[in-house]
Amino acid sequence: MDFLRPASWEDALAAKAAHPSALPIAGGTDVMVEINFDHRRPTHLLDLTRVGDLYEWETGADSVRLGASVPYTRIMEHLRTELPGLALASHTVASPQIRNRGGVGGNLGTASPAGDAHPALLAAGAEVEAESVRGTRRIPIDAFYTGVKRNALAPDELIRAVHVRKADGPQQYSKVGTRNAMVIAVCAFGLALHPATRTVRTGIGSAAPTPVRAKTAEEFLNAALDEGGFWDNGKVVTPSVVRRFADLCAAACNPIDDVRGTASYRRHAVGVMARRTLTWTWESYRGGRRATEGAA
Repeated sequence: MDFLRPASWEDALAAKAAHPSALPIAGGTDVMVEINFDHRRPTHLLDLTRVGDLYEWETGADSVRLGASVPYTRIMEHLRTELPGLALASHTVASPQIRNRGGVGGNLGTASPAGDAHPALLAAGAEVEAESVRGTRRIPIDAFYTGVKRNALAPDELIRAVHVRKADGPQQYSKVGTRNAMVIAVCAFGLALHPATRTVRTGIGSAAPTPVRAKTAEEFLNAALDEGGFWDNGKVVTPSVVRRFADLCAAACNPIDDVRGTASYRRHAVGVMARRTLTWTWESYRGGRRATEGAA
Protein backbone atom coordinates (compact mmCIF):
# COMPACT_ATOMS: atom_id res chain seq x y z
CA MET A 1 0.00 0.00 0.00
CA ASP A 2 1.49 3.33 -1.09
CA PHE A 3 0.93 6.46 1.00
CA LEU A 4 0.36 9.76 -0.84
CA ARG A 5 0.58 12.95 1.21
CA PRO A 6 -0.13 16.09 -0.87
CA ALA A 7 0.66 19.48 0.67
CA SER A 8 -2.02 21.41 -1.23
CA TRP A 9 -5.44 20.92 -2.76
CA GLU A 10 -3.99 21.13 -6.26
CA ASP A 11 -1.49 18.38 -5.40
CA ALA A 12 -4.33 16.27 -3.99
CA LEU A 13 -6.35 16.59 -7.21
CA ALA A 14 -3.30 15.70 -9.28
CA ALA A 15 -2.63 12.64 -7.12
CA LYS A 16 -6.26 11.51 -7.39
CA ALA A 17 -6.15 11.96 -11.17
CA ALA A 18 -2.98 9.87 -11.38
CA HIS A 19 -4.34 7.21 -9.00
CA PRO A 20 -8.17 7.14 -9.30
CA SER A 21 -8.39 4.14 -6.96
CA ALA A 22 -6.58 5.99 -4.15
CA LEU A 23 -8.64 6.03 -0.97
CA PRO A 24 -8.83 9.49 0.65
CA ILE A 25 -8.18 9.68 4.38
CA ALA A 26 -8.57 12.71 6.62
CA GLY A 27 -10.01 11.99 10.07
CA GLY A 28 -9.66 8.28 9.37
CA THR A 29 -12.54 7.36 11.67
CA ASP A 30 -14.18 5.14 9.03
CA VAL A 31 -11.23 4.29 6.79
CA MET A 32 -8.95 2.94 9.50
CA VAL A 33 -11.66 0.67 10.87
CA GLU A 34 -12.17 -0.87 7.45
CA ILE A 35 -8.43 -1.30 6.92
CA ASN A 36 -7.83 -2.72 10.40
CA PHE A 37 -10.56 -5.32 9.87
CA ASP A 38 -9.24 -6.04 6.36
CA HIS A 39 -12.52 -4.98 4.78
CA ARG A 40 -10.59 -2.76 2.37
CA ARG A 41 -7.05 -2.99 1.09
CA PRO A 42 -6.48 -0.05 -1.27
CA THR A 43 -3.37 0.20 -3.39
CA HIS A 44 -2.93 3.86 -2.38
CA LEU A 45 -3.98 5.96 0.61
CA LEU A 46 -4.42 9.66 -0.11
CA ASP A 47 -3.76 11.60 3.10
CA LEU A 48 -5.56 14.97 3.06
CA THR A 49 -4.61 16.16 6.55
CA ARG A 50 -2.11 18.73 5.24
CA VAL A 51 -4.70 20.46 3.02
CA GLY A 52 -5.56 23.40 5.25
CA ASP A 53 -8.59 24.83 3.45
CA LEU A 54 -10.52 21.60 4.03
CA TYR A 55 -10.69 22.63 7.71
CA GLU A 56 -12.25 26.05 7.04
CA TRP A 57 -15.82 27.25 6.65
CA GLU A 58 -17.50 30.34 5.25
CA THR A 59 -20.84 31.73 6.34
CA GLY A 60 -22.70 33.50 3.53
CA ALA A 61 -26.03 35.26 3.41
CA ASP A 62 -28.03 32.09 2.72
CA SER A 63 -25.72 29.14 3.27
CA VAL A 64 -22.61 27.81 4.95
CA ARG A 65 -19.74 26.41 2.90
CA LEU A 66 -18.34 23.74 5.18
CA GLY A 67 -14.90 22.36 4.39
CA ALA A 68 -14.90 18.57 4.08
CA SER A 69 -12.59 18.10 7.07
CA VAL A 70 -14.12 20.60 9.52
CA PRO A 71 -14.34 18.51 12.72
CA TYR A 72 -17.71 17.81 14.28
CA THR A 73 -16.55 19.61 17.41
CA ARG A 74 -16.18 22.85 15.44
CA ILE A 75 -19.68 22.47 14.03
CA MET A 76 -21.04 22.05 17.54
CA GLU A 77 -19.10 25.05 18.87
CA HIS A 78 -19.42 27.55 16.02
CA LEU A 79 -22.34 26.65 13.75
CA ARG A 80 -25.12 25.75 16.15
CA THR A 81 -27.23 28.74 15.08
CA GLU A 82 -26.71 28.41 11.33
CA LEU A 83 -26.84 24.60 11.15
CA PRO A 84 -28.77 23.41 14.23
CA GLY A 85 -29.72 20.00 12.81
CA LEU A 86 -26.15 19.17 11.85
CA ALA A 87 -24.89 20.43 15.21
CA LEU A 88 -27.31 18.11 17.00
CA ALA A 89 -26.19 15.20 14.82
CA SER A 90 -22.56 16.05 15.58
CA HIS A 91 -23.25 15.62 19.29
CA THR A 92 -24.16 11.97 18.68
CA VAL A 93 -20.98 11.06 16.82
CA ALA A 94 -18.93 8.48 18.73
CA SER A 95 -16.62 10.04 21.36
CA PRO A 96 -14.97 13.44 21.94
CA GLN A 97 -11.76 12.13 20.40
CA ILE A 98 -13.51 11.06 17.21
CA ARG A 99 -15.58 14.26 17.07
CA ASN A 100 -12.27 16.16 17.15
CA ARG A 101 -10.99 14.21 14.13
CA GLY A 102 -13.97 13.25 11.99
CA GLY A 103 -15.80 15.51 9.56
CA VAL A 104 -18.80 15.55 7.26
CA GLY A 105 -16.65 14.87 4.19
CA GLY A 106 -15.67 11.49 5.57
CA ASN A 107 -19.29 10.58 6.25
CA LEU A 108 -20.18 11.49 2.68
CA GLY A 109 -17.21 9.68 1.18
CA THR A 110 -18.01 6.48 3.06
CA ALA A 111 -21.73 6.91 2.23
CA SER A 112 -22.77 4.42 4.89
CA PRO A 113 -26.54 4.47 5.44
CA ALA A 114 -25.74 4.72 9.17
CA GLY A 115 -23.61 7.88 8.85
CA ASP A 116 -24.73 10.35 11.50
CA ALA A 117 -24.56 13.48 9.32
CA HIS A 118 -26.72 12.21 6.45
CA PRO A 119 -30.24 12.76 7.88
CA ALA A 120 -29.40 16.34 8.87
CA LEU A 121 -27.88 17.09 5.45
CA LEU A 122 -30.93 15.68 3.68
CA ALA A 123 -33.33 17.66 5.87
CA ALA A 124 -31.38 20.89 5.38
CA GLY A 125 -31.07 20.47 1.61
CA ALA A 126 -27.29 20.38 1.20
CA GLU A 127 -25.09 20.24 -1.88
CA VAL A 128 -21.75 18.43 -2.13
CA GLU A 129 -18.91 20.36 -3.80
CA ALA A 130 -16.88 17.82 -5.75
CA GLU A 131 -13.74 18.68 -7.67
CA SER A 132 -11.21 17.05 -9.97
CA VAL A 133 -8.55 18.32 -12.35
CA ARG A 134 -11.42 18.55 -14.85
CA GLY A 135 -13.32 21.13 -12.82
CA THR A 136 -15.83 21.63 -10.01
CA ARG A 137 -19.47 20.62 -9.69
CA ARG A 138 -22.12 20.72 -6.97
CA ILE A 139 -24.15 17.56 -6.42
CA PRO A 140 -27.57 17.90 -4.71
CA ILE A 141 -27.64 15.75 -1.60
CA ASP A 142 -30.69 13.86 -2.90
CA ALA A 143 -28.63 12.64 -5.87
CA PHE A 144 -25.43 11.90 -3.96
CA TYR A 145 -26.23 8.49 -2.45
CA THR A 146 -26.37 5.86 -5.19
CA GLY A 147 -26.27 2.57 -3.25
CA VAL A 148 -24.97 0.86 -0.14
CA LYS A 149 -21.74 2.72 0.62
CA ARG A 150 -21.73 4.16 -2.90
CA ASN A 151 -21.92 7.77 -3.98
CA ALA A 152 -22.06 9.90 -7.11
CA LEU A 153 -18.37 10.88 -7.13
CA ALA A 154 -16.38 10.13 -10.27
CA PRO A 155 -13.20 8.08 -9.72
CA ASP A 156 -10.99 11.19 -10.02
CA GLU A 157 -13.12 13.46 -7.81
CA LEU A 158 -12.64 14.52 -4.20
CA ILE A 159 -15.09 16.20 -1.83
CA ARG A 160 -13.90 19.72 -1.13
CA ALA A 161 -16.84 21.15 0.81
CA VAL A 162 -20.52 20.86 1.61
CA HIS A 163 -22.91 23.76 1.03
CA VAL A 164 -25.72 23.75 3.60
CA ARG A 165 -28.57 26.24 3.63
CA LYS A 166 -28.71 28.27 6.83
CA ALA A 167 -31.66 27.35 8.99
CA ASP A 168 -34.69 29.59 8.48
CA GLY A 169 -36.70 27.58 11.00
CA PRO A 170 -36.37 24.96 13.74
CA GLN A 171 -34.49 21.72 13.06
CA GLN A 172 -34.21 18.50 15.05
CA TYR A 173 -32.24 15.28 14.98
CA SER A 174 -32.88 12.02 16.79
CA LYS A 175 -30.89 8.79 16.91
CA VAL A 176 -31.53 5.34 18.35
CA GLY A 177 -28.53 3.30 19.43
CA THR A 178 -27.77 0.34 21.65
CA ARG A 179 -26.02 2.70 24.07
CA ASN A 180 -25.44 6.44 24.49
CA ALA A 181 -21.94 6.77 22.97
CA MET A 182 -19.52 5.05 20.59
CA VAL A 183 -22.41 3.42 18.74
CA ILE A 184 -23.54 2.96 15.16
CA ALA A 185 -27.12 4.14 14.72
CA VAL A 186 -29.86 1.54 14.76
CA CYS A 187 -31.78 4.28 12.97
CA ALA A 188 -31.78 8.07 12.89
CA PHE A 189 -34.13 10.83 11.81
CA GLY A 190 -33.67 14.49 10.88
CA LEU A 191 -36.39 17.10 10.40
CA ALA A 192 -36.18 20.71 9.26
CA LEU A 193 -38.96 23.29 9.01
CA HIS A 194 -38.47 25.83 6.23
CA PRO A 195 -40.97 28.64 6.93
CA ALA A 196 -39.57 30.77 4.10
CA THR A 197 -40.86 28.24 1.56
CA ARG A 198 -43.52 26.74 3.89
CA THR A 199 -42.08 23.28 3.45
CA VAL A 200 -40.75 20.48 5.60
CA ARG A 201 -37.81 18.20 4.77
CA THR A 202 -36.82 14.93 6.38
CA GLY A 203 -33.82 12.62 6.47
CA ILE A 204 -33.70 8.97 7.55
CA GLY A 205 -30.55 7.06 8.37
CA SER A 206 -29.79 3.36 8.88
CA ALA A 207 -33.26 2.25 7.79
CA ALA A 208 -32.73 1.71 4.04
CA PRO A 209 -29.85 0.80 1.71
CA THR A 210 -29.02 4.53 1.51
CA PRO A 211 -29.92 7.59 3.57
CA VAL A 212 -33.37 8.64 2.30
CA ARG A 213 -36.04 11.29 2.62
CA ALA A 214 -39.65 10.45 3.47
CA LYS A 215 -40.97 12.37 0.47
CA THR A 216 -44.57 11.14 0.66
CA ALA A 217 -44.66 12.13 4.32
CA GLU A 218 -43.24 15.55 3.44
CA GLU A 219 -45.85 16.09 0.72
CA PHE A 220 -48.65 15.09 3.08
CA LEU A 221 -47.45 17.37 5.87
CA ASN A 222 -46.81 20.30 3.53
CA ALA A 223 -50.38 20.03 2.25
CA ALA A 224 -51.84 19.60 5.74
CA LEU A 225 -50.00 22.62 7.15
CA ASP A 226 -51.05 24.73 4.19
CA GLU A 227 -54.70 23.66 4.16
CA GLY A 228 -55.02 24.14 7.91
CA GLY A 229 -53.36 27.56 7.82
CA PHE A 230 -50.90 26.39 10.49
CA TRP A 231 -47.97 28.46 9.23
CA ASP A 232 -50.06 31.60 9.76
CA ASN A 233 -52.17 30.78 12.80
CA GLY A 234 -49.39 29.05 14.76
CA LYS A 235 -51.79 26.51 16.24
CA VAL A 236 -50.81 23.07 17.49
CA VAL A 237 -50.74 20.58 14.63
CA THR A 238 -53.71 18.21 14.78
CA PRO A 239 -52.78 14.88 16.42
CA SER A 240 -54.20 12.94 13.47
CA VAL A 241 -51.87 14.85 11.14
CA VAL A 242 -48.87 14.06 13.35
CA ARG A 243 -49.79 10.37 13.45
CA ARG A 244 -50.25 10.17 9.69
CA PHE A 245 -46.93 11.91 9.13
CA ALA A 246 -45.21 9.44 11.46
CA ASP A 247 -46.81 6.47 9.71
CA LEU A 248 -45.70 7.72 6.30
CA CYS A 249 -42.14 8.25 7.57
CA ALA A 250 -42.08 4.67 8.85
CA ALA A 251 -43.40 3.47 5.48
CA ALA A 252 -40.52 5.25 3.70
CA CYS A 253 -38.05 2.86 5.33
CA ASN A 254 -36.66 -0.25 3.70
CA PRO A 255 -34.64 -1.71 6.58
CA ILE A 256 -32.95 -5.03 7.25
CA ASP A 257 -32.59 -7.29 10.25
CA ASP A 258 -29.07 -7.25 11.66
CA VAL A 259 -27.22 -7.53 14.97
CA ARG A 260 -28.21 -3.97 15.94
CA GLY A 261 -31.96 -4.28 15.40
CA THR A 262 -34.79 -5.83 13.44
CA ALA A 263 -36.45 -4.29 10.42
CA SER A 264 -39.77 -4.00 12.26
CA TYR A 265 -38.13 -2.23 15.18
CA ARG A 266 -36.42 0.24 12.86
CA ARG A 267 -39.73 1.12 11.17
CA HIS A 268 -41.38 1.58 14.53
CA ALA A 269 -38.54 3.70 15.90
CA VAL A 270 -38.49 5.96 12.83
CA GLY A 271 -42.22 6.57 13.29
CA VAL A 272 -41.69 7.47 16.93
CA MET A 273 -38.80 9.81 16.10
CA ALA A 274 -40.82 11.45 13.33
CA ARG A 275 -43.70 12.13 15.72
CA ARG A 276 -41.42 13.49 18.44
CA THR A 277 -39.25 15.67 16.21
CA LEU A 278 -42.30 17.16 14.49
CA THR A 279 -43.79 17.98 17.89
CA TRP A 280 -40.53 19.56 19.09
CA THR A 281 -39.85 21.59 15.95
CA TRP A 282 -43.43 22.81 15.64
CA GLU A 283 -43.54 23.88 19.28
CA SER A 284 -40.29 25.79 18.71
CA TYR A 285 -41.80 27.43 15.63
CA ARG A 286 -44.90 28.43 17.60
CA GLY A 287 -42.71 29.83 20.38
CA GLY A 288 -40.81 31.93 17.87
CA ARG A 289 -44.07 33.28 16.45
CA ARG A 290 -45.35 34.21 19.92
CA ALA A 291 -42.08 35.99 20.72
CA THR A 292 -42.21 37.95 17.46
CA GLU A 293 -45.85 38.93 17.95
CA GLY A 294 -45.16 39.95 21.54
CA ALA A 295 -42.26 42.15 20.49
CA ALA A 296 -44.44 43.80 17.87
